[in-house]
Amino acid sequence: MCGITGIYAFNEVGRVNMINLASATQALESRGPDNQGLFNDQFVGLGHRRLSIIDTSYLGNQPMYDESERYVLIYNGEIYNYAALKQELILDGETFRSESDTEVLLKLFIREGEKCLDKLNGFFAFAVYDRNSGKLFIARDRAGIKPLLYYQDGDKLIFASEMKSILKYGVEKKINFNSLYEYLQLNYLPGDHSMIQGVKKLKPGHFIWVEPQNIRVEKYFGIPQENEIIPFEGSYEKAQTELANLLEDSVQQRLVSDVPLGSFLSGGIDSSVIASLAKKHVEQLNTFSIGYQDEPYFDETKYANLVASKLGTNHTVFKLSNQDLYQHLHAVLDYIDEPFADSSALPVYVLSHETRKKVTVALSGDGADEIFSGYNKHMAFYRSFEEGSTVGMVKNLLPLWKIMPKSRNNPLGNKFRQLQRFAEGLKVEPAQRYWLWAILASEKDSLELLSQKSRDALALEQFSRFKAELLAPMKNAHSINPVLYMDTQLVLPNDMLQKVDLMSMANSLEVRVPFLDHRIMEFAFSLNPDFKINREMKKRILQDTFRDLLPSELYKRPKHGFEVPLLKWFRTELKSSIEQKYLDPDIIKEQGIFDPISVQHLLKKLFSSNPGDAHARIWALIVFQHWWNKL
Repeated sequence: MCGITGIYAFNEVGRVNMINLASATQALESRGPDNQGLFNDQFVGLGHRRLSIIDTSYLGNQPMYDESERYVLIYNGEIYNYAALKQELILDGETFRSESDTEVLLKLFIREGEKCLDKLNGFFAFAVYDRNSGKLFIARDRAGIKPLLYYQDGDKLIFASEMKSILKYGVEKKINFNSLYEYLQLNYLPGDHSMIQGVKKLKPGHFIWVEPQNIRVEKYFGIPQENEIIPFEGSYEKAQTELANLLEDSVQQRLVSDVPLGSFLSGGIDSSVIASLAKKHVEQLNTFSIGYQDEPYFDETKYANLVASKLGTNHTVFKLSNQDLYQHLHAVLDYIDEPFADSSALPVYVLSHETRKKVTVALSGDGADEIFSGYNKHMAFYRSFEEGSTVGMVKNLLPLWKIMPKSRNNPLGNKFRQLQRFAEGLKVEPAQRYWLWAILASEKDSLELLSQKSRDALALEQFSRFKAELLAPMKNAHSINPVLYMDTQLVLPNDMLQKVDLMSMANSLEVRVPFLDHRIMEFAFSLNPDFKINREMKKRILQDTFRDLLPSELYKRPKHGFEVPLLKWFRTELKSSIEQKYLDPDIIKEQGIFDPISVQHLLKKLFSSNPGDAHARIWALIVFQHWWNKL
C-alpha cells in the first residue's frame, strides 16, 4: 500500500511543472511513511511513497526498474496472486531480484502490456513508463479500491493517489460547480468528477495510455449489466458451495503479508464471515471492534465479542465516548482533500488509528452489501417490484408520513423518515426512484443553497445528461440486479471505498477487502436475484452459506451502520463554530458560493424538533467550508 504521483510534460512549458514532483510526492507521506523515491527523465517524472507490506527490504523500493532500466514502475496496491504469476514467469525464463509483488507486476507488464490486467487479482493503481517509446501506461483496479486522479491540459498530464498531491503541481483551484451541485445532493461526488475543474478520477476497471499529445482512456473490466449476465445454472446449494470456495480462497490470498495483520470485526455478518475464514489460516488472529459508550442504540460490540469468543481470536475493543470521537474530528477534516461528507468516515478513522497501533494490514467486510443486496433500500426495491397490497397502503399514506416528525437519531423518527422516502419512491419510475433513495437533498433544495452567482455557473443541461447516462441501467428495471449494478458504479467506489481508503491511509493502515475479488463480484451478478434477496432476508446466500460458522444471535439482530452523533455536536460543542466560523451569514455572503438566507433556514431546521436530514446537509456544508478554507 503506497502513494503514487507523476507528470508527463508535452512541451517545455509543461516541463516547468516537474520542479513540483518532490513536494507532490511528499504530500502522500501518510500513504507511504517508509520510503520516498523519485524518477526524472526530461519530460516524465514519477514519485512514490512506500508502505512496506511484502518484501520490506530495500529491494522492494520504488520507482522500480527492469534490468535494462528501459521500464520504470510506480505502484500502489497488492497483487494477491503474485506468487503464482511469478512461477509462470520463472518457467518462461524470467529471473527475479526481490520477493516483492512489484517486480512481478513490472515483468508481467513488460511481457504482456495492458493484457496483464486480465491476470491480476488484487487492488491497485500503477504507472509504467517505457523510456524507449516515450509511452506511459496508467491503470486502476477493477472495483476502484485504490484511487487515481488525473489532470490534463495542453502542456501536461499529471496524476496522483490524492487531490493534495495534484494541487502541488500548481493546478488552478477553480470549483467545478456541477460537482458542488451533485455533492450537495449525495454528500459525495459520483462518476469521474472532482470538485476542482479539470481534475478527473480514473474510473474503476480503466487504463490510460499517454504519449506526446495523445491520451487514450479505455475500459478493461466491468460488472455485467442485466442483459449481459451469463446466469449461474446450478442449484441454490451448489451456489452456496461455490461462494464458500471462492470466498475462502479470496481471504487466504489476502493473508499474505510480511508485517502484522488483523481483521476488522464489527459484529455484522460480513466482517464476521471474513474473520471466521481468516481464523482457519491464522492461529493467532487479531480482531478489532469499535463501540460507543454514549450511544447504546448503535453499539454492536456485544455481537463482535460473541464472534471473537466463538472463533478464539485476540480481540480488541475500542470503546469510545462521544468526546473521544469529537477529539478526532479536526484530524479527519484536515485530511480530506476534497469535499466528502459521509460522517461514518469519523469512526472508520478512529478504528484505523487504533488498529494501526497493533497491525499494519486489516481485512474488512466492505463490498458485501453492494454485491449481495444488504441495504434497506434493496429490500425497499424488492418490495416495490412486487407492488403488493402493503406497498400500496404505504404509498397512499404519503400525506401522513410527510407530517410526522423525522430524525435519524431515534428509532420512531427514523422509521417515519424511511416510510416517507419509500412512498415517494413508489410514485416514480425505477431510475428516478434509485436517485431519490440515493440522495440526501433534492435538486430543488440543493439549488436553493447556492448563491445566484453559483447557480449561473451551473451547466444544468450537462447535469441532466450526466444523470440520465448514470441511471440508464435502471431504465425498465424489474429485478434487484440493476440496483446492485448501480451501487457498484456509484456508491461503492465513490463513497464506501473512498471512505475506507482515505481514513485508513491517513493512519498508514492497509485495508484489504476479500468480497471485492473480481471472481466473487462476477459470481454474485451471475446469481438468480432470489438467491440474494427474498421477502424475509437480505444477503440470503451469504447468510445461509456461513450460518454454521457464526453465533445464531447475529441472525436475530437489526442492521446498523456506523453512526456519528452529529446532531448532538451541532447543538453543543460545534454550535459556536457553525454559527461563527463555518456558516456565519457575513462569511457566507462574502464567500459568495452559498445563499445566506437558505443556509440560515437550514440551520433553523437543524435546531428544531423535526430536523429530518438537516444534520447530514449541515455536515456537507461544514466539510466543504473546512476544505475551502484550506485552499
